[in-house]
Amino acid sequence: MIVTLTPNPSVDRAVTLDALVRGEVLRASDVRVDAGGKGVNVARAITAQGGDAIAVLPVGGPEGHLLEELLDAADVPRRSVAITGSARMNISVLEPDGTTTKLNEPGPELAEAEVEAMLDATLEAAAGAAWVVGCGSLPPGAPVDLYGQLVARVHAGGGKVAIDSSGPALAAAVAATPDLIKPNHEELEELVGRALPTLGDVQDAARDLVAQGIGIVCVSLGRHGALLVTADELLHSWATITTPLSTVGAGDCMLAGMLHGLTRGLDHDDALAEGVAWGAAAVTLPGSRVPHPEDLHGIPVDLTHSPDAGTTLAEN
Repeated sequence: MIVTLTPNPSVDRAVTLDALVRGEVLRASDVRVDAGGKGVNVARAITAQGGDAIAVLPVGGPEGHLLEELLDAADVPRRSVAITGSARMNISVLEPDGTTTKLNEPGPELAEAEVEAMLDATLEAAAGAAWVVGCGSLPPGAPVDLYGQLVARVHAGGGKVAIDSSGPALAAAVAATPDLIKPNHEELEELVGRALPTLGDVQDAARDLVAQGIGIVCVSLGRHGALLVTADELLHSWATITTPLSTVGAGDCMLAGMLHGLTRGLDHDDALAEGVAWGAAAVTLPGSRVPHPEDLHGIPVDLTHSPDAGTTLAEN
């Protein structure tokens, strides 16, 4: 089982337009509403593929009730933590060529007691879990080291922790040495404080983090796939999608697939390839819909142990 903590979940509304034009009145050709937030997406993807996951999330206000309804409709087990503020609603604007524009709200301000209740609920749900995953941005009021606290508490109980976040929250988590981190290219650059224009640069930065005690560093690279680095391995996997619909949640699905594979005892090669397949499948789906088993058919995945270090990543 995999337990996800999403401190700043959202109702995700995806609006499809022929073209996004500022200052104009535009009519949508399609609208989709899903429960969102990185950890929620991870739990949704694992559940959709027949795996076991529990989503821990704060809920409040009308949007919080809608979040619960959406998760229940998707048969995603959850542990809701009541808060006084209202959950956020994020909007994604999708264009036919796959361009995605996101409008994200900051989220409700959390009180100290609400943060503590969230951590307690996660630890309670995590009893016997294969992985605990802390995902996404932090809402106002949450301490910058929330994920660091999560890592320390789960490790104290003998569990494994994966973190997918950004900025100071990711840096604080890294200081607590989680077992796995999954930044994207931009988040990794921010974490290490320098530009990483090539695959070799990403590889070197990931190896530096492994040397600091991170067991697995997996970097999602958009159309360039993902790079996985451990103390003994270097893996690069990718899939080519010619007709993308939406990139919303693709990295979350990639992480979900990889963790699902690791939980089932797959080696790093197969787990990474499974993650890339899930992420690629998500790109072919509308809005923040997560892939089901039938969506994985026909997704070609390549993997190498000898990636081309000179590959330029400037245009993802």
